[in-house]
Amino acid sequence: MENFFYIVFMMFIGYFLKRTNLFEDHIAVSLNKFVIFISLPAIILLQIPKLQFSFDILIPVIISWSVIGISALIVLFISRLMLFSKEITGMLMLVAVLTNSSFLGLPIIQAYYGSKALPYIMVYDQLGVFLALATYGTFVSAFYSATTKITPSIIAYKIVTFPPFIALIIALFLNGVTLPSSIDLLLNSLSATVIPLALVAVGLQLKFKLSKHELKPFSVALLVKLIIAPVIAIVICYIFSWQNLAAKVSILESAMAPMITAAAMASMAGLASRLSSAIVGYGVILSFFTSYIFYLLIL
Repeated sequence: MENFFYIVFMMFIGYFLKRTNLFEDHIAVSLNKFVIFISLPAIILLQIPKLQFSFDILIPVIISWSVIGISALIVLFISRLMLFSKEITGMLMLVAVLTNSSFLGLPIIQAYYGSKALPYIMVYDQLGVFLALATYGTFVSAFYSATTKITPSIIAYKIVTFPPFIALIIALFLNGVTLPSSIDLLLNSLSATVIPLALVAVGLQLKFKLSKHELKPFSVALLVKLIIAPVIAIVICYIFSWQNLAAKVSILESAMAPMITAAAMASMAGLASRLSSAIVGYGVILSFFTSYIFYLLIL
């Protein structure tokens, strides 16, 4: 319970700072950059080398990509059925499909399972969600936007220059290597900044305004992201009889709120930015309850 109080409190700090204008508007962007460029690479370099390579490592990757693919097809089907505009469809293909696997997934799942879950969280995030953001996300934002173009070289560049991905490659080569105590201490100190900074950044970016005509796509987004996505993950685990920690972490990762970066990508592409921000805002709050329900289901 203390962990969840901490999560809520840190997010409230961010939201309070936003409402009182104590910090400049771009502070959330700065915090996100620090987490992406410094904190996440540190925790990846600290945790991934500790992994014992087995089939368990592949489970988060398989579930992540399966959930993303099936969720995208469901969103596309519902969007056509409900005659959503191209703008709304493109936005839903981002925020209703991509999960907040690091900024929220990391602290919430760690609260449930402890530090032993961290390697699986990192694998799910980096080899699953991040690669999907860089490839699928870039393609969707370009395809549904009339002002951007996309090439394979752009996608490849985004992947190989992303700091956590670079850290992941380095960490894989360090598997089984014992780091010097000074480096280990440094990585521990930097990785400890992930959770507080990420949660404050989430609070700074929460938005809740919503108009009546946006209720349908809003409901579709949260239904797919918070309910259907984890159900897909549970079905996959049931089919293959996966009941270990890697599977449980993957199910809860799929149950997290919509990814804030996906909403930012939708905004930059001109795809219903206000609606995407509202979906993330309400999604973050609701995911505390829905993820706990799924946690109880998979005990």
